[in-house]
Amino acid sequence: MALPLESKTALVTGASKGIGKGIALELARAGADVAVNYRSDRAGAEATAAAISALGRTAFAVEADVGDSAAVDRMFGEIGQRFPRLDILVNNAGTQVWKPLLELAESEWDRVIATNLKGCFLCTQRAARRMKQAGSGRIVNIGSGCNKTPFPNLVSYTASKGGIEMFTKVAAMELGQHGITVNCVAPGAIEIERTRQETGDYAGTWAALTPLGRVGEPLDVARAVAFFASEGAAFITGQTLWVDGGLFTHPIWPYPVGS
Repeated sequence: MALPLESKTALVTGASKGIGKGIALELARAGADVAVNYRSDRAGAEATAAAISALGRTAFAVEADVGDSAAVDRMFGEIGQRFPRLDILVNNAGTQVWKPLLELAESEWDRVIATNLKGCFLCTQRAARRMKQAGSGRIVNIGSGCNKTPFPNLVSYTASKGGIEMFTKVAAMELGQHGITVNCVAPGAIEIERTRQETGDYAGTWAALTPLGRVGEPLDVARAVAFFASEGAAFITGQTLWVDGGLFTHPIWPYPVGS
């Protein structure tokens, strides 16, 4: 039985660890060959690529700061030498600065917006130009719960992720005529290396607020991305899928649920 993404090629940005690594591995399990982007963690990216190769797929690590247009062009040039076409782009690379609005430096704002939002634009534009020539493509942008809910002390991150959701909708409108779908996956509380450091008990803290009673794992997000990349989502575009266990659907509610 053929795998759903057999013979497809993909680029996952920020795939050296965390959610990006989980996405890259899941796309490979579904049959795709994967370019693993990283900015600074070369060892992590090469480990991701090695894990994909162990699954019998082609993979390689490719360095680029996605917020730098020249670096993005170099990355796509390298990918073009390895892959004759690019079928799937996952804009996952992201960063954040935890500071109150009144204390956030302009340079910190610029860095977050450049990586999260400008990087999404640059990679989408370069990938879509290639996908247009092929007449098809799948682009999946990684949003956040703060697409919907403002996060205090994360003003730049919240602004960037909210922008990604609207960018997704506009890109979907413009690129649909070329057979390219563009969707957004918005994770809730996901336990990865970074989030484990946010509190003493990240999983317990957020599980208590999540209707499904647990935090998410990278695989939860990765399966949603793989769906959007598949033929099963061929007629879905411009949408945001919340992978949050119901966390950001649950309102502030002073009464026990069910009463």
